[in-house]
Amino acid sequence: MTRPLTEADKAAFRDRMCDVAEMKFSQQGFQAVTMRDLAAGMGVSSMTPYRYFKDKDEILAAVRIRAFRRLADAMDAAEAKLSTSDWIQPGEAYFEWAMANRDAYRLMFIEPPAKRYPELGAAMHRARATMAAGWRRAQAQGRFNGDVEDAAHMCWTATHGVLVLELSGMLRPPVQARSIAMRAIDAIARGLNAPVRAQASG
Repeated sequence: MTRPLTEADKAAFRDRMCDVAEMKFSQQGFQAVTMRDLAAGMGVSSMTPYRYFKDKDEILAAVRIRAFRRLADAMDAAEAKLSTSDWIQPGEAYFEWAMANRDAYRLMFIEPPAKRYPELGAAMHRARATMAAGWRRAQAQGRFNGDVEDAAHMCWTATHGVLVLELSGMLRPPVQARSIAMRAIDAIARGLNAPVRAQASG
């Protein structure tokens, strides 16, 4: 007699499905991958994924939710390690996470819209908040008097832009993408009259 699936069993399957989907969506393109392809990648029948996900859009949303949460976890961990003398924004942590999780990062900013999936919207909001944490800390210390959200968005835009170029192979001839991103953020900090990092916060 087949043992009923527990919530832990369901969560484990969903997580494994996200692993397979993350790789296939990123490397083959979301539109090119079918539910049958995902089932084959899992070694299960073509109908099994429908027991856990409504459709392919819902799987992509789950992949993106997981990615934004993991990015936020990495950013929170980096921020927690900073001392009061460190620079205001752990941009290295963002860059390093994205480069170590390239498939996930490629998928984080595409459809489906967050408004269709409340958990996705919440995960995106949390990730955005981590980008402002260092600036907010600097402001509380009297080291930055500008708009925290504007500063965070400018730094995120600079880092994301370099990452997209790097991951798409557009940075030619080969350059140090990480160095470009960090220098861009330093330039933004100078322009905002904020303290510039004295050392890599890594």
